[in-house]
Amino acid sequence: EVRGVSVLIYDQTCAAEKRRRRKRGAMADPDRRAFINHRVCEGCGDCNAKSNCLSVLPLDTEYGRKRRIDQSACNKDFSCVEGFCPSFVTVQGAAPRRGGARVEVPAGLAALPEPERPRLGDGRVFSMLVAGVGGTGVVTIGALVTMAAHLEGIAFSTVDQFGMAQKGGAVTSHVRIAAHPDDMRAIRLNAGAADLVLGCDSLVASGDLALNVMHPERTRIIVNTHEQITGQFTRNPDLRFPTDSIVGRIRGAAGDGNLQLLDATRIATRLLGDAIGSNLFLLGFAYQRGLVPVSGTAIERAIELNGVAVEMNREAFRWGRRAARDLKAVEGLALKGDESLEGAAPASLDELVERRAADLTAHQNAAWASRYRSLVERVRDAERALGAGEALSDAVARYAYKLMAYKDEYEVARLYTDGAFRERLAASFEGDLRVTFHLAPPVLARRDPVTGEPRKRTFGPWMWRALGLLAKLRFLRGTPFDPFGRTAERRMERRLIEEYFETVEELLDGLRPGNLGLAVEIASVPEQIRGYGHIKQRNVAEAEAAKTALIERWRTGGEAAPARAA
Repeated sequence: EVRGVSVLIYDQTCAAEKRRRRKRGAMADPDRRAFINHRVCEGCGDCNAKSNCLSVLPLDTEYGRKRRIDQSACNKDFSCVEGFCPSFVTVQGAAPRRGGARVEVPAGLAALPEPERPRLGDGRVFSMLVAGVGGTGVVTIGALVTMAAHLEGIAFSTVDQFGMAQKGGAVTSHVRIAAHPDDMRAIRLNAGAADLVLGCDSLVASGDLALNVMHPERTRIIVNTHEQITGQFTRNPDLRFPTDSIVGRIRGAAGDGNLQLLDATRIATRLLGDAIGSNLFLLGFAYQRGLVPVSGTAIERAIELNGVAVEMNREAFRWGRRAARDLKAVEGLALKGDESLEGAAPASLDELVERRAADLTAHQNAAWASRYRSLVERVRDAERALGAGEALSDAVARYAYKLMAYKDEYEVARLYTDGAFRERLAASFEGDLRVTFHLAPPVLARRDPVTGEPRKRTFGPWMWRALGLLAKLRFLRGTPFDPFGRTAERRMERRLIEEYFETVEELLDGLRPGNLGLAVEIASVPEQIRGYGHIKQRNVAEAEAAKTALIERWRTGGEAAPARAA
């Protein structure tokens, strides 16, 4: 132990600065990308906890919340791969697939007529606020607009405000443009002064600073609806983005007719292969709507002078202009082929059961699926007798499946080799891909001497064949010849299935209208069971404690807990 004050200095290049240098060719860009097999992912959040990275994003699927990598924002330190989960692979020789590179500009959008721009003079000052997060080019937008003003010989001022000095922290850029310098009496925008607010990030655009400069009779607001997660998500894997609250706050300050919402990030990523183009896409949209006082020619010249990713940035600006003319047409071009490879979510309970039964047949066999169907049908019969809808049936259909389709070695192998994952890789990347797997096989994984947790190992492309063979051996699951079946984790998984069936039978025996809500709550407890190995065991312990408390209420005649106020 050292007496006095100790100072620890973590000496590493800023994540956002790494990306800037790589764009300029001043830092090596590793030919390697992380990718997640979302069907293998359990949504436990260990990758977020290990990496504390905002590029590991939530992915909501019909099977629950999973994870995906934001390829545009990823800084390639690969700490997320250390999460104790077999869903991660790294890919070499890959570049994000671009939709726009394969799409010709439609004849109706090829010509971009110049809009009528805001007029300057007579003391009028144009005021714009750009609101977003650090590391995404918010300051660049202000710099490009003011450079365009300089090129046209008109006066300008700009000041940038930074929140947390990190990638992902709130950033706002205050821009003023006037015919003469004497017309501008302040640099920072004051209350109700904005003519235009570019909401590059919806959360920052709904903050008090941005709302304060809006006025319903003056301000036009264009907001990117992309859900950019915050640092809280790395600690709370179930955190939901408050989209409705955000839009409500902005609409309340701006008025109904002044707000334009669009998912610029998704469109720009598909068209350009990089989400960083979304802010210039928004600027192009605003320009074509006649909301920016400098010319498009000057803005494009400023992009050239900036000297970074000139062609992509110019195209981002032009695609934004095209979207302002026909948003639906541009969305159709950008998102063509971007439909989920799994199709739409089930539209009814019948469809849900059919899909899950098909999965369980592939997981094990038809008899396993038949057992699942029988359980769900018994619950549906009980609810029909009460005239109580399908809430309990839906919960049992989802969570009996979740337990029965447990992801042991055979199931992980099947989910890698059934063809769907290769399709998703091909849809996401271009190039001659070489896949590396990051796994912790129960026999081969060594323990970390500090944490005691199993360490993951890397396996090359030969693992495709090994996984294919393992998937074919799933008929051994649960038999005396199953080499994995005697581990504590596999015995626990089989026990959880049997206990769930017993719990459902108990619920059906005492089911009545007054305790239906509590029954749904008990049947939904497996939602808390996620992850692999020690992560799963910890979550099972917490879920079983919650179940014990709920069952105690059930057996003493308790009702469902009242819903908490929002």
